[in-house]
Amino acid sequence: MHKYFLLIILFIYQVQEMQSQSHDLDFFLSEGLKNSPMLNDFRNRISSAYADSLLIRAEKMPRVEASSQLQYFPVYKNFGYDEVITDGGNYSALMGVSQNILNKKTTTNRYRSVQIEKQSIGVTAKLTEMELRKVITGQYLATFAAYSDLKFNTSFLALSQEENDIVRHFVENGIFRRTDYLSLLVETQAQEILVGQLKGAFRKEMMLLNRICGINDTLPVELEEPLLVESPIPDFSSSPLFRQYLLDSMKIENEKVYIDLRYKPKVSWFADAGFLTSNPWNFYNHFGYSAGLSLSIPVYDGRQRDYERQKLELSENSRRFYSENYRIQYDQQASQLKGELRSLEETILKTRNQLGTSGRLVRDLKTQLEAGMVNMTDYINAIKNYRNINRNLILVNIQRLQVINEINSLSTQ
Repeated sequence: MHKYFLLIILFIYQVQEMQSQSHDLDFFLSEGLKNSPMLNDFRNRISSAYADSLLIRAEKMPRVEASSQLQYFPVYKNFGYDEVITDGGNYSALMGVSQNILNKKTTTNRYRSVQIEKQSIGVTAKLTEMELRKVITGQYLATFAAYSDLKFNTSFLALSQEENDIVRHFVENGIFRRTDYLSLLVETQAQEILVGQLKGAFRKEMMLLNRICGINDTLPVELEEPLLVESPIPDFSSSPLFRQYLLDSMKIENEKVYIDLRYKPKVSWFADAGFLTSNPWNFYNHFGYSAGLSLSIPVYDGRQRDYERQKLELSENSRRFYSENYRIQYDQQASQLKGELRSLEETILKTRNQLGTSGRLVRDLKTQLEAGMVNMTDYINAIKNYRNINRNLILVNIQRLQVINEINSLSTQ
C-alpha cells in the first residue's frame, strides 16, 4: 500500500512539472504585440489610407448619373399654376455625365496628403510599438525580480529547515541549548512567512504581465533571465519622433497649398442625353442631348484664406517649439541614463564581492556551529545579512536592466 501511495505522489509531481511552462521576454513581447488592439487599429488605418488613394483615383473619372422626373401641374378654371410657366407638366428621363478638368495640381495635393497621413500613421504605430515594448519589458523585469526573490528565498528556506534538523539533533545530544534551537526555529518560521508573501507578490506581478500582453493563462510559469543589451543612442534627427515632427511640418505646408488651390478657377464639362417634354404622350418626339462647360471663379469670401493661413502659421510655430524642446530633453535624458547605468554597474560589482565574502562567512560559521564553536546568534545574523545582500543584488541588477530598457526605448523614439 505504501508503495502505491509513493507512485501516486510521484505521478502528481510529474503532472505539475509538465504543466509548468518556461517563458522568456521574447514570448511576452510577441504575445503583447500580437494582441494589442492599438497596433491592430493602426494597421487598419494604414489600409484605410490606401483606400483613400483609390477613392481619389475614382473621383478623377467621369461621373455618370441617371435622373428621371415626372411632374404634373393640374389647372381648373380659376385654379392652378400659369400654364405659360409650367407647360402643364415636366417629364424627363436623362443620362448625364460630368467631369472636373484642369485639376491636376489639386489631385496631386490630395495624393500627397494621403501619403503624408499614411507615413504619419506608420511612425505613430512604430512609436506605439516601442512604448508597448518598453512597458512589457519593464513589467517582465518587475515580475522576474519577484520570481528571483521567491526562488532564492524558497531555496534558502529549504536550507534553514535542514539546519533545523541538524541543530535539533545536537540539542537532543546535549551539544546545543534548547534556546539555540528555538532561535533558529523562529528565524525559519520568519522565512516561511516571507516565502508566502513573495508567492503572493510574484502571482500579482505575473497576472499584471499577462493582462498587459492579453494572455489568459493561470498555469505555473518559470521565467528565464532577460538578456538586455544596451543599444547606442542615435542623434535626435535620426529618431522616429523627429520624423513625426517633420511629417507634421510637411502636412502644414501641404494644407497651405490646398488653401491656395481652393481659390483657383475650376472648370468641368458635362453632357446629358434622353428625353425632356411637357407632354408625356409624345415623349418619343423629344429625345435629344446637350453638352457644356462650367467655370467657377472665387471672388471674395471675407478673407477666409488669410485667416486659415494664419492658423497654419501658428500651428507651425507650435510644432517647431515642441521639436526644439524635445531635442533638449532627449539629449539630457540620454546623458542621465548613461550616468545611471555606469553607477549601477559599479554598485553591482561591489555587491557581488560583498555577497561572496558574506557567503564564505556563512559557510565558516556553519562549520563552527556544527562543531559547537560559535554562538547561534552570530550564525543567525550572518545568514540574515547574506539574505539581505542577495536581495539587494537582485534589486540592483533589475534596476540596471530597467535603465537599459529606458536607453533602448530612447534609441528607438
